[in-house]
Amino acid sequence: MKNISRRNFISKAAGAAAAGVFLPTLIPSSALGKAGTVAPSNRINVAFIGHGMQSGGHRGDMARNPRTQILSVCDVKLDVLDRVYGEVERINKDRGIGNSLQKTIHYQEALDRDDIDAAFIVTPDHWHVAISLYAILRGKHVYCEKPLTLTVREGRILSDAAKKANIRFQTGSQQRSEYCFRKAAELVRNGVIGKLKEVYISIGNFPPPLELPEMPFPEWMPKENYDLWLGPTPWRPFHTERIKGDYGGGWRRFWEYGARKEGDWGAHHFDIVQWAKGMDHSGPVKFCPAGTDGVPCRFYQYADGTTVYINPPGDMGKGKWGGGTRGEAIRFVGESGEVLTNRGNVCKVVPDAALGRQALKPGSTQLHPSMGHRQDWIDAIITGRDTICNAEIGHRTASICHLSSIALRLNRTVNWDPKKEQVIGDDQAASMLDRPRRAPYFLGA
Repeated sequence: MKNISRRNFISKAAGAAAAGVFLPTLIPSSALGKAGTVAPSNRINVAFIGHGMQSGGHRGDMARNPRTQILSVCDVKLDVLDRVYGEVERINKDRGIGNSLQKTIHYQEALDRDDIDAAFIVTPDHWHVAISLYAILRGKHVYCEKPLTLTVREGRILSDAAKKANIRFQTGSQQRSEYCFRKAAELVRNGVIGKLKEVYISIGNFPPPLELPEMPFPEWMPKENYDLWLGPTPWRPFHTERIKGDYGGGWRRFWEYGARKEGDWGAHHFDIVQWAKGMDHSGPVKFCPAGTDGVPCRFYQYADGTTVYINPPGDMGKGKWGGGTRGEAIRFVGESGEVLTNRGNVCKVVPDAALGRQALKPGSTQLHPSMGHRQDWIDAIITGRDTICNAEIGHRTASICHLSSIALRLNRTVNWDPKKEQVIGDDQAASMLDRPRRAPYFLGA
């Protein structure tokens, strides 16, 4: 059954189940969707590509979610691939899913399957767009980790392709699905603290990139698999640190594979600022390195003057509403107060904490509610509605990561036209909106 017709069938079957329509008997109850289960024909078949540190929770949810089942796992690290295959195989067996699970080092083999409806992409950043685009062009729904892109230009290609294909795309900026961040964005959007003037964000720092000596290839990573891991990026001598999944460094510390901290924590927090300002289809106009206009940290600015300070010193911005960053990840400062938010369900308003506990007034802007980022994607596939963080939103946030990184690396201000998506008056900065790709690893190939 082709993917589009299968998705239509899933949607119709879900509606029939809700209406109390059931299939005939004479087959196992688990296949009928009885006893609290969902019929296999109603489940979304998922290919899972990439199994690093971020993938465990995603994989466990997709393997056990009553609406989904994993039918393909893909990774170039052979030991990881074998471990994950065994893990999912056991879960599938317990669920009565049969023996259709595939393992492969080639994402194309997984995404070319007619019975795959959707793809979960949890690779390093430099592979996000190529694999997502390959999936989209084959009619698959996509959940792709953040930051969505490696470059600004490839983000525009991806967003346009997702829209044209009319697939459900979710960027893994899961803070949008946390109540505290949605509440903070709604408070700011509805003017509870007056006109927004400044935002202070803490994203931390990585150690500098390393020059690594060459190591012999281990059994679990033959040379041809390492070539696949590098993909479109320049060839570099093999070293385990280069391909290591590590929230404190590993591949994340290298410019070749991402935007370092800008694309790590920055992708999360910049995204919430975009949401709070209602700028999901636009962005800032100026990106500045530390020292610009005497400011001790790097920052970017929107056309209305709102300035976002990145890793500000502890006493920066101290004013009548209080001092420093207060330890929160994001601090919104308005004309009449502040909204402070962080993970752990932190959302508070100063100086009037009661404002944060009040219900929004009728007619206020209410943002997309989500009961969970992965479930929001599944619900969107079933119902046909949009996700909370689609490809365009992911692209716009990733653009901030990349432009801030460009200003940092050039150590000068980069002026940006968010409507035309062009750098203004700086040819070198403009040339950094994309990167050369090592043959034969091209977009969508």
